[in-house]
Amino acid sequence: MSAIRIFRRSRFAVVVAAFVLSAALAEAGPNKLDKQLDDRSGRAGSSRVIISLKNGADASSEVLRLGGRSGRRLRLINGLVAELPNAQLKKLAQHPAVERLDHDRPTSSLMATASAIVGARTVQQSYGLDGAGVGVAVIDSGVTAWHDDLTYEGSNAAVPVNGGQRVSAFVDFVNDASQPYDDNGHGTHVSGIIAGNGYDSRGSRSGIAPASHIMSLKVLNAQGRGVISDVIAALDYAVVNRVAHNIRVINLSVGAAVTTSYQTDPLTIAAKRAVDAGIVVVTAAGNLGRNQAGAPQYGGITAPGNAPWVLTVGAFSHQGTLNRRDDSIAPYSSRGPAAIDYAAKPDITAPGTGIVSLSDPSSTFYRTKSAYLLNGSIRTAYKPYLSLTGTSMAAPVVSGTVALMIQANPNLTPNLVKAILQYTAQVNPELDPLTQGGGFLNTKGAVDLARYFAAARDGERYPRPKAWSGKIHWGNRRLSGGAISPFGNAWDVGVVWGVAADNEGDNIVWGTVCKDDCFNIVWGTASNEGDNIVWGTSGEGDNIVWGTSGEGDNIVWGTSGDIRPGVWGSSDEGDNIVWGTSALDGVGWTEVPAQAPEDFDRLFDPPTAIPGGSGGQKEEAL
Repeated sequence: MSAIRIFRRSRFAVVVAAFVLSAALAEAGPNKLDKQLDDRSGRAGSSRVIISLKNGADASSEVLRLGGRSGRRLRLINGLVAELPNAQLKKLAQHPAVERLDHDRPTSSLMATASAIVGARTVQQSYGLDGAGVGVAVIDSGVTAWHDDLTYEGSNAAVPVNGGQRVSAFVDFVNDASQPYDDNGHGTHVSGIIAGNGYDSRGSRSGIAPASHIMSLKVLNAQGRGVISDVIAALDYAVVNRVAHNIRVINLSVGAAVTTSYQTDPLTIAAKRAVDAGIVVVTAAGNLGRNQAGAPQYGGITAPGNAPWVLTVGAFSHQGTLNRRDDSIAPYSSRGPAAIDYAAKPDITAPGTGIVSLSDPSSTFYRTKSAYLLNGSIRTAYKPYLSLTGTSMAAPVVSGTVALMIQANPNLTPNLVKAILQYTAQVNPELDPLTQGGGFLNTKGAVDLARYFAAARDGERYPRPKAWSGKIHWGNRRLSGGAISPFGNAWDVGVVWGVAADNEGDNIVWGTVCKDDCFNIVWGTASNEGDNIVWGTSGEGDNIVWGTSGEGDNIVWGTSGDIRPGVWGSSDEGDNIVWGTSALDGVGWTEVPAQAPEDFDRLFDPPTAIPGGSGGQKEEAL
């Protein structure tokens, strides 16, 4: 039975299981400090802060005057890292150059066969796709100096090889070392899930995109710890150097506590800058799926996975078999919604339990997880493989999948990638969307649809196997009954997932499979041009997320402090308790076409006008 039920204007009680909420629920007051810094401002000691600056402003001299010390610049968010006495925090916040101060909170790794289960092996063997030429930035603990599985023996000139390894760049934001290394081991494991070629196992333990290349950006130390300012700096590096290294994907198997809205958090804002640059940012959901008593709990998504623009990945267990019927959600996998903003998360789930990938013999993991080290199929000086569990392992399975999709169709945008992944996913009907997101990853299906959008010929049927979900979670609304059309402005770079209008103020619309003036309008009204506009309403015009009270009012309650599980629940009167709302959500969507229209080979030409839509779709609150 789903933990979250969908109600339509009814007055039934909704009992939602335990909900994790950060201690810092309130936004900063007029002093521009986040809640943590506001609490610290009257205490002894100092704090490491991220200063968000106004355009063209600088506060480094003011930091020095107040007895602080400036650190690195964060160009991606126009910010500055600084160490400052707590007694001076409010004074710095009042400086005219300062937009906002946030605690530079800690981040850490999210630890807790896959190729065959999701269909990646079929893609590699049947289509000849291996991710060649596609760069993936792995923001983690680094990468081993050498592993046989990161070599390249092919002839594709688009695959960069440095020192015999498919590591196009290495930057150390922790210790400033110039050569690749991984003193923790987490980043090496993640890199292998994406790009390992299985050399030491004769191919049996290859990754999802075994010819893709890695940009390794080290932000975690030997203990797997770091701070969000280093993650922001790494995101900045990836964005600035994306063209030179063809970085199309960023993998973030690291996470931090959600202490503020994704609209103001420097970490989530930095992730948005990367997405707006056309990079798909894949992040782990977190491993807070259970409370201290071992019971399932909701609301444990970590940052930046709480933001709508990133692709947030939960984990499922394949139970050691290739049969998808016995796949189940991993109990550790964080469930939605996102704290503070109540956004529906995760976006998708992927294998994360017992994932075998690369080891580094000089790492902490190699010493402390010796029971999980595995031999390869050839003689090596050390055990080259390691089995790990967590959403940290699920995220790179998706990152590798995205690399395959982009190799098949380089014109894909971050939003269209997410839509395809959800539409082709396989849904467990016994699980709610806050547990499984859009469903269980289906790599082959995602690549099939990406290939169709890239090269469909006249008369070629739109792929729609019954196993696909056929649904998209656009923000906090689930849309079904139609098919993705890449014409839709919902997929444009810069459009935030789940919004009602694009950056020019035009309603989010989707393409058409009709000719001439064949426009069937659903969920709202048509523009003068016949565009299909998506927006959901309750009786009073409010867009209701996950249920509604009798009057359509949105009711939020149930908090707990100190990041301990709290009960997010029901009222004694049996009223339906609702959380989170978003006005006028829409999506790029169309009816399932029987075959490709004649102009399908021009789907990615810059549109001069957005075509209209056709009916048959259904919308419901998550």
